[in-house]
Amino acid sequence: MPKLSLLTPFKALGPGLVLAAAGIGAGDVVTATVMGAKFGTQLAWAMLACVILKWALNESMARWQLATGSTMIEACMKRLPRWVSQFFFLYLLIWTFSVGASLASACGLAGHSLFPQLPTWAWGIIHSVMAAALVWGGKFDLFERVMKILVGVMVLTVLVCAILLKPDGLELLRDLFWPSFPPNSGKSVLTIFGGIGGSMTMLCYDYWIRENAWTGPSHRRAVRMDLLLAYGVTVVFAVALTIVAAGCNAVVTQGNGMALEVASRLESALGPVGHWAFLIGFWCAVFASMLGVWQGVPYFFADFMAHRRNAKQPPAEVTQYKNTRVYRGYLLFLAGTPLVLLFANKPVSVVLLFTIIGAFSVPLLATLLLYLNNRRDWIGELRNRWLSNIVLAIALVMFGWIAVTEILGVLAK
Repeated sequence: MPKLSLLTPFKALGPGLVLAAAGIGAGDVVTATVMGAKFGTQLAWAMLACVILKWALNESMARWQLATGSTMIEACMKRLPRWVSQFFFLYLLIWTFSVGASLASACGLAGHSLFPQLPTWAWGIIHSVMAAALVWGGKFDLFERVMKILVGVMVLTVLVCAILLKPDGLELLRDLFWPSFPPNSGKSVLTIFGGIGGSMTMLCYDYWIRENAWTGPSHRRAVRMDLLLAYGVTVVFAVALTIVAAGCNAVVTQGNGMALEVASRLESALGPVGHWAFLIGFWCAVFASMLGVWQGVPYFFADFMAHRRNAKQPPAEVTQYKNTRVYRGYLLFLAGTPLVLLFANKPVSVVLLFTIIGAFSVPLLATLLLYLNNRRDWIGELRNRWLSNIVLAIALVMFGWIAVTEILGVLAK
């Protein structure tokens, strides 16, 4: 009989931590630190509310796969109008350029901040090649272990910095569970809901639970606990960042430079240890996000190509996609092509199209889950209950409002 310990239940969990690491990228770091510098922890409630909605979306997607054995992409292509999958395919291509370049730039900045001997663009290329090589040559078990290490170091370093700054515990609890709107905070609340917790990376979870051999309704509880762990880590990390930014009196700067500003301020407040701990945590966050995207996103393209109308018989298991030319070809495309944007500004038309399509991706997902997961003949006993439908409806309204706000803001410029 195998030995059991208090850690045994947690060792079985894994895809959730991978999801947390992939979803917490440079954008989340910048968003949380800017909110902390502007409002302290007063918007912590928005971060908690955001991850609850993202948890509901991800749990519904996972429930669909456990019940039907098919991914969301397969469901879109087989059960919905053709324009839905075409919309996703267009968004995937644009997202690849925009997010791939952003991650390369963030990793380049993180690498340069730790080892300034090489320029930012060189570190961006090095990180992209390292991530692609690890995904290409390594098995999922290795990928999962690396991601767990990165997310562990990421959360630990930032959390220690936050504790050393001695935040007011009662004030933090109030800000977490009692919504408030400080002056001029409306746009910031929308930014939190639009950024924290990822968007496209949520779809990766469908493939990662299959890699973990979680199939069938019997794994519903494991998935729920795993996702609670994932989004628990996300909210702890995001709130810790706001505490750090507020505690060190950081000044808001543009883009990824916000992380360097916080690290500089921490050196004054906590000494060199605080400075280097935060930079290491920032590096772990952005590289884990890159590694998760490089490993997970090629699944989307391979899944799409496997189920198009004139496709040959798709692989029997989704986990076999990694060995296909389509998966590996898109991995190379993802890791290589966006690096060109490191040396040039993104065209205005690409930014506009990305904003418009991307803004509607989460509301569209919520709509799909309200439709698909209420069909008893498709999903059976795992169909939505009334509480799931209420939360998904709230997510649809909230993220739909954010989508309209984002588009109007871009068009007004």
